Amino acid sequence: MEIQGSIKVIGEVQEISATFKKRELVVTTQEQYPQTISVEFVQDKTDLLNNFKLGQNVKVNINLRGREWENPQTKEVKYFNTIQGWRIELLETKQESEDLPPLDNLSPFEPASDTNDEDLDDLPF
Repeated sequence: MEIQGSIKVIGEVQEISATFKKRELVVTTQEQYPQTISVEFVQDKTDLLNNFKLGQNVKVNINLRGREWENPQTKEVKYFNTIQGWRIELLETKQESEDLPPLDNLSPFEPASDTNDEDLDDLPF
């Protein structure tokens, strides 16, 4: 699965234990009803976020993770979901597209004006 949107938050690396670390990325989708989605990167994947900045448009490949937990005292069962990122890539940004001239500012093709009536009779068909 994948999510596309603009980066709203890049969290710091959190050392949960001596063997586990995670980092949060928040992406705002760009659709009719934008969604703000938190994606968790874990272990060596936390380094993938080092070269990204707020506001950049990205595509994030994700896996949905779920788990069940039972409270040892009350025996109450709860369920948790996590969106876990495993790849991120930069999409074209506005700045890159601003380097190209806008299509509506291009002048239309203008026919040659140095022709005369004799040239029109030379057509091979």
